[in-house]
Amino acid sequence: MPKTITTDDLPLLSTTPARWVDQVMQQPLALLNDHAHLERKAASNALDLLNRWPEPSPPENWVVAMTAIARDEVEHLAIVTRLLARRGGRLTRTNRNPYAADLRALVRRGRGLEELVDRLMISALLEARSCERFAVLAEHCADKELAKLYRMLYASEAGHYKMFIGLARDLPGAKGIEPRWKQLLHEEAKIIKAQPPGPRMHSGFV
Repeated sequence: MPKTITTDDLPLLSTTPARWVDQVMQQPLALLNDHAHLERKAASNALDLLNRWPEPSPPENWVVAMTAIARDEVEHLAIVTRLLARRGGRLTRTNRNPYAADLRALVRRGRGLEELVDRLMISALLEARSCERFAVLAEHCADKELAKLYRMLYASEAGHYKMFIGLARDLPGAKGIEPRWKQLLHEEAKIIKAQPPGPRMHSGFV
């Protein structure tokens, strides 16, 4: 019997009910396609953040963290796209993620360190919610292959969340970190609640 996954160490202010799994698994290929795009965008985000350090030469821990996250996400993308193809699906050219778009709209753009803090925190929130959704799928998905996949990916997403929020907290010269984090956590809870249902990793539920 696989060990039960816990999400107690995640900071999220809302949890996903088991019925969400039944709803998204009505279209498993669409869910896998959405997941693949999620991994692709996560890799691109990490590579973009690599060049966002406010000075010309980023410290080693910044480079190591961003390249490690990008590498992990590309590996996950390869796993998910292979599984999608093997099951007769295909990766679409584009894929909308209104949840991520709503979160990124909260970034204080053009405000130097505040923008970078927000980008790191939004990245942390995306990883934390994905981790929570992977845990729910691992525990409640009747498809054993997919349950195994999400159990395997859960720990990686948790590690990425911790990297991003840790980098935000350690950013030299940044102020108001904890109040901003609490604010974004409350905003995330409202945003995920407002999402429409559907076969997406960050969808809502009925």
